[in-house]
Amino acid sequence: MNFEYMASLLPQLLEGLKITLLLFVITLVLSLPLGLLVSLLNESVTEKPTDRTLAKIIKFPIRWLVKLYLLVFRGTPLMLQLFFFYFGLTYVTIGGHRIVLGMFQAATLSFVLNYAAYFAEIFRGGIIGVNKGQYEAAKALGFSGAQTMGYIVVPQMLRTVIPPIANETIVLVKDTALASSIALIDLLKTAQRAVNRDMRVDAYLIAAVFYLVITFILTFGFNYVERKLSISADGIK
Repeated sequence: MNFEYMASLLPQLLEGLKITLLLFVITLVLSLPLGLLVSLLNESVTEKPTDRTLAKIIKFPIRWLVKLYLLVFRGTPLMLQLFFFYFGLTYVTIGGHRIVLGMFQAATLSFVLNYAAYFAEIFRGGIIGVNKGQYEAAKALGFSGAQTMGYIVVPQMLRTVIPPIANETIVLVKDTALASSIALIDLLKTAQRAVNRDMRVDAYLIAAVFYLVITFILTFGFNYVERKLSISADGIK
């Protein structure tokens, strides 16, 4: 193993790592609140309003739009979504102009919409897991639907969704490598170029170490948060 050669690769791989981390952070920051919004929107339209006209005009289309969004983005491969937003949108014209997204823009849009769909289902599972008695108690206290969600349901739900969100976040770290399929110069693409150029696999080894370090940091961080939330819950009891 030539450590001098590996050291010479570090500047290139660190540049690729910056793109990978940027894509990861933007995806996480945008997809988590979007997923929560979709989940709350999905849950808010499950109960039929007394006004049937309102149900037809507002709740019915919203319900099916949410279900369609979840079906499409959870039911198709992320790589296919990357190809669609990067290559497919160029065939769509609005006002005589084609929609052309840059590599990073297409990757960000694909990842955010894809992961928001998965986070939405995680949040939905957490909301369903809240004891029904909590809803009844909130109703008895005169809380509105929004107040019940904001003050009672969401805080309890967050404690239960940390483990699945942690798993999904770690998967996201590895999935960022798919962005190289549209030639985004991320960590994996940079490593591939070095391997193809020099006919050596050292770059892959360094990239693997970077991915492992990121995963380790995230795992440690989520375990810490989970322990803190568990201690808080025990204190409440």
